[in-house]
Amino acid sequence: MPYHVKTPSKVNTGDVYWKGDNSWTNDYASRKQFSSKADADAIKATTVTSPQGITYQPKWFANATVVTE
Repeated sequence: MPYHVKTPSKVNTGDVYWKGDNSWTNDYASRKQFSSKADADAIKATTVTSPQGITYQPKWFANATVVTE
């Protein structure tokens, strides 16, 4: 069963979908699909470390949900 990651759009109404290569898309057909929930959860759990050494989760990942199709 495929999975994908979505998050609320900050610019338009509706959702945007994880496309891969550090990008999001509002085109549902262009979303990246994952064969396992664990792979999708790993994307949702993405963190970034700032040059000052502070690790945080960007809002687009913090607000994301993993969806099963």
